[in-house]
Amino acid sequence: MLKLLKAMDRRQKSFVFFVLDIFLICAALVAALMVAPPLPEMVDASTVLIVGIPYVLILGGGLLVFLGIPSLQLSDLDGPATGSLTLMAILLAIGTVVLTTLLGYSLPPMLHLMFGIFSFLFMLIARVVLLQVVLAIYRRGETVCRVLIYGAGTTGVQLVQAFKAHQDIDPVAFVDDNRTIQGMTISGLPVLSPVRIREIVRDRKIDRVLLAIPSLSPPKQAQMARRLQKMGLEVQMLPSFSQLIGEEALIDKLTTLNPQMFLNRAEVETTLGEGSESYAGKSVLVSGAGGSIGSELCRQLIECRPRKLVLFELSELALFNVEGMLRTLARDSGVELALVLGSVTDSRQVRHVLEQHKVEVVLHAAAYKHVSLVQQNPMAGIANNVLGTQTLANAAVAHGVERFILISSDKAVRPKGVMGASKRFAEMVIQDLASRVPEGEGPIFSMVRFGNVLGSSGSVVPIFHDQIQKGGPVTVTHPQVTRFFMTIQEAARLVLKAGAMAEGGEVFLLDMGEPVKIVDLATQAIEASGYSVRNDANPDGDIEITFIGLAPGEKLEEELFLDGSEKPTAHRKIFRVKESSLSEIEMASTLRSLRHALAAGDEALLLDIVARRIESFDAGTRPTTVVPTPASDLRALGASDPTPA
Repeated sequence: MLKLLKAMDRRQKSFVFFVLDIFLICAALVAALMVAPPLPEMVDASTVLIVGIPYVLILGGGLLVFLGIPSLQLSDLDGPATGSLTLMAILLAIGTVVLTTLLGYSLPPMLHLMFGIFSFLFMLIARVVLLQVVLAIYRRGETVCRVLIYGAGTTGVQLVQAFKAHQDIDPVAFVDDNRTIQGMTISGLPVLSPVRIREIVRDRKIDRVLLAIPSLSPPKQAQMARRLQKMGLEVQMLPSFSQLIGEEALIDKLTTLNPQMFLNRAEVETTLGEGSESYAGKSVLVSGAGGSIGSELCRQLIECRPRKLVLFELSELALFNVEGMLRTLARDSGVELALVLGSVTDSRQVRHVLEQHKVEVVLHAAAYKHVSLVQQNPMAGIANNVLGTQTLANAAVAHGVERFILISSDKAVRPKGVMGASKRFAEMVIQDLASRVPEGEGPIFSMVRFGNVLGSSGSVVPIFHDQIQKGGPVTVTHPQVTRFFMTIQEAARLVLKAGAMAEGGEVFLLDMGEPVKIVDLATQAIEASGYSVRNDANPDGDIEITFIGLAPGEKLEEELFLDGSEKPTAHRKIFRVKESSLSEIEMASTLRSLRHALAAGDEALLLDIVARRIESFDAGTRPTTVVPTPASDLRALGASDPTPA
């Protein structure tokens, strides 16, 4: 039976339902005659059936096709399917009234009413029974995950509806703290008290608990998740419902660890408002569009409705993935997507792309950003991060781009390592151009400095999660090391907001609160996964935290400003700074020297040039050998989003 169901295509299934519905409509007419008041003396039941059945076959068949009822999903019974069945029943009843009037018969009004009611009930009950039979067949033949949903509100109910299309997931019950609904049945599931959760899990053989309370703060969600995970349960959480689009997205957004729970502050809410006009109706290019930051920038940009969005990306796979993510959103918003495979270091291609797509705004997110990898590969890092920025920025000047926003890093402030130094040089390239381009005759240049971005590829949360899943240890470089953190959404919104507010040459920063100790974050990650930290105070704990020492180029703490010149903006959580840079002559000379060292393949000379221009940089801190570093071993401390050019 299971093989037969899977073998049938949509058209075959619709035909089966069409035949079934025709039969049920005829059965409804017979049932209505049996329970309706007696017919007039001049009309008998056989006459009604002889005339009525061919009529309802034709009328019912036409209505079924017109309303598309045979094609309705069984899982939609709580939504559009019920409405269509109701309309079908009403039209059938009206149709029989019209027929009897035309034939001159006087039949009891109750007969027409009962025919409509029975038609609705028969078709609805048949679908409910079939849905349960099909689910039972699927669940008997496949591994099924029995889930308990914590939260019987709107999100929980939507989750149940979404699971109806997933035969491998069996929602068993709700638990909810609201005593007024405990004992009720919602969406076919009982609502139980969380006080009995251990008993519920044991008696109902629960495999997974889904936290469907998006209004609960991330720290409280984490606390609840830890309590449930100590029972040996897999726990998944949902973000804010406002972030979800449709029921399938609801399921896709279930996550085991929510990076936001580690933010330790309220997420900064910024709306673009009038700032969206800086992007609306324009051609916007995002370099590094396939990275974590680049893809989120693209998603938020589409909300501003640019005329065209140019996705510039070196990685074919990353470009393919981001196009798939944005395709529907862009189509629904009337935004044209242009996909470009290439590197920002290719001057000829960059100029061609800007000219071909008449680009008006550039968001430069393409960079090598893994601290340890760039430290081991300084020539590639400098070429991509510094000269790639210069190439793209010069092309922007030449082709009349209106705005140019560079995505930088807090590691650019008094950097010790190659990655931070390369980002500082990239900032100086933009500052130099901003100082030389006459006002109103070239792009408005600006820069945005990020802290570490939670949830981006290579960031601490997924690295810690991977180490925890392997049983530990969780590696931290130093007990006192701290970092600033922000979410991907905050980072992307800051870029767009800064680009709209920029006047030329400024660096924009987000108030990210107090820096977070990485060892505290590691402890949170372990506890949020349902484990305890093993240390001297708790020798029987589950996961150990080990300190592996600062890597070359890493600092104990990051800074946001080179000096104290930060000034407030219209948004209380966003600041701007104007910082000093190299003179035009010094900048030109330094860039020529960097190009010469790269062309000669002279790594020592390259690092010496960097050290001469950036006092905090130590050219002797780089490892002498290049060793491939697996993702799971990347040093969590300096990790951020590795968006290739």
